[in-house]
Amino acid sequence: MDPEHASVTGRKKSQRPRTTHREVADELRARIRSGALRPGQRMPTQAQLAAEFGVERPAVRQALRVLQAEQLLTNVSKGVPATVADDPDRALTGPAAPPLPTTAALAPRIAAAFAAEHVRIDAVCLTAVSLTLAIGEPLRQIHAGRRKPAKVDVRVLLPSRNIDLAFPTPVEGRGGTDGPVHERWLSMRNAQGQVLRHNLLALRATHGIDVRVSFRALPFTPPVKLYLLNGVEALFAYYTVVRGETQIGQENLETYDAQGIRSMLFAFERGTGPRDTAFVEQSRRWFDALWETISSELVLTG
Repeated sequence: MDPEHASVTGRKKSQRPRTTHREVADELRARIRSGALRPGQRMPTQAQLAAEFGVERPAVRQALRVLQAEQLLTNVSKGVPATVADDPDRALTGPAAPPLPTTAALAPRIAAAFAAEHVRIDAVCLTAVSLTLAIGEPLRQIHAGRRKPAKVDVRVLLPSRNIDLAFPTPVEGRGGTDGPVHERWLSMRNAQGQVLRHNLLALRATHGIDVRVSFRALPFTPPVKLYLLNGVEALFAYYTVVRGETQIGQENLETYDAQGIRSMLFAFERGTGPRDTAFVEQSRRWFDALWETISSELVLTG
């Protein structure tokens, strides 16, 4: 098999066969974002991808068209293998950028933000899981010598531990701040915040970067998540609440919750038009107002 067209993972079949074109697109997108598929590289043929993912060729073609619409691939056709775009990091910016799940959209934008001399990230979210995951990519780039900002400022607004959350919450039974669902959320909030702070502050010792990480508590459950990057980008998503089952210890509880990592993230960039510019500016004012007025000190313990 031509190594240029071989499976990126080195296997003809993935360990978890994909069954839909969107799952195939998600996996190929992740490979492009991670660098496993490089800019300008030819993709495996549609037949090879179909064999690897255990799907029919029409599903592969649909997946490739999704990535082409996102400007991650070029030359998508039936007869010739597609090619990875020359600059996939810019594919998610601008007013024409399609909304994507947070897991796909956030990390490349955070990584691009770390190209600035002074990195500024403000976030409103429920647990900081998505932000902690996304920060991993620029940290890898810093450790590899591909990024070296002089200063990093991160501010995060999270719900207070002392409020009855709108979600996650049990459908029935014991809720409140002493209930098992609340305690599980609190443990996740604290753990993710501590990991985020530790990983960023470690840059002081390892690379001499001036880092500040601050958390404050909101007196309400945010119905949306918002990330502001260097004052020029706003990434926005709705938390869609669904009813489901959550295992806590040995108990399965029905809960109302939102899967934040799957929330569709919409990108707005200052300077690309009056509406985008106004959205970024108003989002910044909204965040600053919350930070400076009704939020309170947040301690990531207990």
